[in-house]
Amino acid sequence: MSEKCQGCGAVLQHDQPGAAGYTPKVGSKLCQRCFRLTHYDDLQFSMREGIDPDRILAQIHTMDTLVLWVVDLFDLEASLLDGMNRHLFGKDVIVIGTKRDLLPETVGNEKLARFIYGRLKALDIHVQGLVVTGKNIPGGPEEVLHALHWAHGKDVVVMGMANAGKSTLLNALIDKPQLTSSRYPGTTLDFNPIVIDGVTVYDTPGLTPRNSMLLHLAENDLKTVLPSKAVKPVGFQLRGDQSFAVGGLCRIDILNAKPASAVFYCSNLLELHRGRVDKADELWQKHYGELLQPVPTTAPVNQWKRTLLTPLGEKEDIVIPGIGWMSLNGNYDQIVVTHPQEIEIKQRKAMI
Repeated sequence: MSEKCQGCGAVLQHDQPGAAGYTPKVGSKLCQRCFRLTHYDDLQFSMREGIDPDRILAQIHTMDTLVLWVVDLFDLEASLLDGMNRHLFGKDVIVIGTKRDLLPETVGNEKLARFIYGRLKALDIHVQGLVVTGKNIPGGPEEVLHALHWAHGKDVVVMGMANAGKSTLLNALIDKPQLTSSRYPGTTLDFNPIVIDGVTVYDTPGLTPRNSMLLHLAENDLKTVLPSKAVKPVGFQLRGDQSFAVGGLCRIDILNAKPASAVFYCSNLLELHRGRVDKADELWQKHYGELLQPVPTTAPVNQWKRTLLTPLGEKEDIVIPGIGWMSLNGNYDQIVVTHPQEIEIKQRKAMI
């Protein structure tokens, strides 16, 4: 049987330096990619778009397991899987909400749990339980360990979208971290079994999200848009027609605010630029890719599409999957979002 990398699960090999599983060192337990990710935070090549979600789901479907479905609480909309119950028919599923530490402490866990259950219900997704956890969150790892034993003798599969925090979660449950974890999507490359508290647990490759700005960014821009600590909300008071540039990633116009407030929840390394709507075209024409950055690697800004949203009539979030969201409250007539065609902007009742 071929040896696998303890970090990502890829089969170790010595012949193809640019391929998954390569290591120049005979007897190494880690591939070169995992070694460099672990020690230098250096991503040598990306597998974000090279993992087939249907293959992963089909393999899970054949296994007699309890499923821990890991969702990124900061990027919840991109973490949700349409038709999940159909893909995992007959399986018990527990949702593990990770990265609680990236959210402001002002949102309590009870309110957060109600919000998550509400989003799952809106998508007709049925689960058996919910655990909220994150870095240095009291009680989180213990609750996850307790959830493992809901398997009642079965194995456990940990699944979720790329960058949801599956490997980081599992490393927190074992004495000596074995799995490669990083801020980059697509770290795990194959099913990777480990034993935790007497239960065989399979870390699985992250499913490629079908709706995330992260898939359309250069690797060196990920550090800018992926927060590594709790985000600090950035608030604005609005009157009239106001326009926001979220880096060079999208433009959000709030029309006829009378008055309203906007609060952004995104990486604090990502610069926000506010101005009047009638000046916004000039700003984007002159400064796209310079002042307004990072920018997507897909179609140029003149080929982006516009999404027109009608206010919900209550406090609401405008979500840019992979990046964060703008929370809106007050009176305004319309929201216009200009963004790459590959991205679907989400509108929801406010999380916070």
